Amino acid sequence: MARIWKPRAGIAMLGALTLATLALSGGALLAAGSADDGADWPAYGRTGAAQHYSPLAEIDQGNVARLGLAWSLDLPLGNTQVQPLAVDGVLYFATGLSVVRAVDAATGRQLWEYDPQAAGKAGKNLRFGWGVRGIAFAQGKVITGTQDGRLIAIDAMTGKPVWSVQTYPSDYPAYISGAPRVFGDKVLIGYGGTAGPTRGYVTAYDVATGQQRWRFWTVPGNPADGFENEAMKMAARTWAGEWWKFGGGADVWNATAYDPETDTVYIGTGSGYPWNRQLRSADAKGDRGDNLFVCSIIALDGKTGAYKWHYQVVPGETWDFDATMDMELADITIAGKPRKVLIQAPKNGFFYVIDRITGQLISAEPFVPVTWAKGIDPKTGRPIEAEGARYRDGGMVFLQPSGMGGHNWMPMAYSPKSGLAYIPANQFEMGYGDGSKTWTIPTDRTVSGAVNIAGGEAMGRSRATGALLAWSPVTQKPVWRVEHPSYLNGGVLATGGGLVFQGTVDGYLTAYAADSGKVLWRFDAGAPLMGTPIAYKANGREYVSVITGLGMNLVASAGAIMGPDFERRYRLDPQTQARRVLTFALGGKGTLPAPASPAPPVAAADTPFDKDAAMIGLYAFAAHCGTCHGALAIGSTQGPDLRRSPLILDRAAFAQVVKAGALEARGMPRFGEFEDGKVEGLRQYLLQRSAELARDQAGQ
Repeated sequence: MARIWKPRAGIAMLGALTLATLALSGGALLAAGSADDGADWPAYGRTGAAQHYSPLAEIDQGNVARLGLAWSLDLPLGNTQVQPLAVDGVLYFATGLSVVRAVDAATGRQLWEYDPQAAGKAGKNLRFGWGVRGIAFAQGKVITGTQDGRLIAIDAMTGKPVWSVQTYPSDYPAYISGAPRVFGDKVLIGYGGTAGPTRGYVTAYDVATGQQRWRFWTVPGNPADGFENEAMKMAARTWAGEWWKFGGGADVWNATAYDPETDTVYIGTGSGYPWNRQLRSADAKGDRGDNLFVCSIIALDGKTGAYKWHYQVVPGETWDFDATMDMELADITIAGKPRKVLIQAPKNGFFYVIDRITGQLISAEPFVPVTWAKGIDPKTGRPIEAEGARYRDGGMVFLQPSGMGGHNWMPMAYSPKSGLAYIPANQFEMGYGDGSKTWTIPTDRTVSGAVNIAGGEAMGRSRATGALLAWSPVTQKPVWRVEHPSYLNGGVLATGGGLVFQGTVDGYLTAYAADSGKVLWRFDAGAPLMGTPIAYKANGREYVSVITGLGMNLVASAGAIMGPDFERRYRLDPQTQARRVLTFALGGKGTLPAPASPAPPVAAADTPFDKDAAMIGLYAFAAHCGTCHGALAIGSTQGPDLRRSPLILDRAAFAQVVKAGALEARGMPRFGEFEDGKVEGLRQYLLQRSAELARDQAGQ
């Protein structure tokens, strides 16, 4: 449903301007290192090179101290870990379940809103994720993906849908969380879904009509059915067993880049399904166990989707080391020779510099502590794995980085001005154990995400910390580093003004000197900042915008990883957490409303609960509920903190919501298959956690 706006004079010709100039969104405007003026931010990462860099320099190291709030806009409950777009003076963004809004970029006045009603259509797929990280803009259309797998083009003038297409079968345990990417007259989209049995692929659609132009599968199917192309035939030789019975994984849920000079699309793929390689290709030796194209960077022809080359970051991956972190294209000089490169800092802890024309590895070095491998062989490009890292002989092996990665999906930035990449890095050790003996192929394609780690058990051991790391792709060494107290830190923006912006979970947006890491400016947003800032111009003035608040499941594990300190230090109650668009300009004089206080616990410390039933509920909650409601029921993401909810005091009402789906239209999935004892066990566990919270707040 769209709320329509009457265009103001300054953007009344947006449709015509878009067709005349912004059709370049797949051409010169998005070329790696292209010379545009930076007034717009029309794509996730701004250009096809996905550098998350703006050439604007009105705000610079000398005057950034004068940066102030120009305007703010409050948003409803829901995922806000998103990056907005800015085109011709209008800010576009999607929050919650892909609710898209258009806002006057200079004033914050909302122009229109479009709700695709994804909650009512997603069904069981509401269990896997919650919302998108970004949207696309092309040919006068705003394009978004949804939780139920639709790709929707919306008229940028009116907020009305132009076309909609279903991108995967409705019974897939999948969802779209990544931003669509435009190249030429096509838009590319994949999906997330390695929480369940899927066979990954990406699809290119026509921007004007939504018609499918091409599709590339990322893992081979059943050999008995034949192969779609030579690439799949080649990939099948690296698998063993009967992997096709449970899909294989390798979903393209985030990373994409585009080089118009060679008309090449680059995609990064996720981990295999299930995690443990022994289950995907039992006892495979050598190349037979590589499992292409799991955890790989793949170059495709933009016109046809045909395979060009690949580089597998982790052959035979078994630790959830996705290669789906953002890939950025750059032109740099190495050993006195200009090189066209692709750079990536994926989960596995190594920073890669790859020739983007040939796929040849140029260099790879660890940017965080790495213990699963001793290094990357420069001749073969393969990791030199540490002995015992594959956890095949029983027991548990502790490794760094963790499955959360040395760098997760929060975008890094690359500045062609400084020649440095700026990485939101993580440091955390995780233990892996072999659970393959008890694993079985799921009979229900829409099983819970917990099945992903069956066959590869995991637990944390060390404190999870983070840092903003300035890294040289030329020397493969750090230039400066700013430590953060937790791993929950936002995406990065670099600008032509010699600045680097990043938000952190403690509620501060900070501007650093790009060359030294010196703090030059800081703003207290009063809310966690995990989204990625952008810079753009409106009415000839430079602005920086960012969206506050949390969402997506990286934060969901914080309560378990960081313990009570997480809740006491950051007080991230989803119900009172401010979700806002914040926009800054030089000389801005705006102020924020006073922050809301976290709600007190609902249940008293002496509320009775059944300990045996609560134990059943603990396992059920961990398997099905933590993604939205937080590990150990410590609310931190988009779902309410259930320890504070009066719903848990009413057995019948609780069952209506959990089992009967009374709130499904609002984003709470239905668990109709749960037995009554399991539902009641969940309630008893939440009563226990509520009582523990009450005692903690009382100082007991």
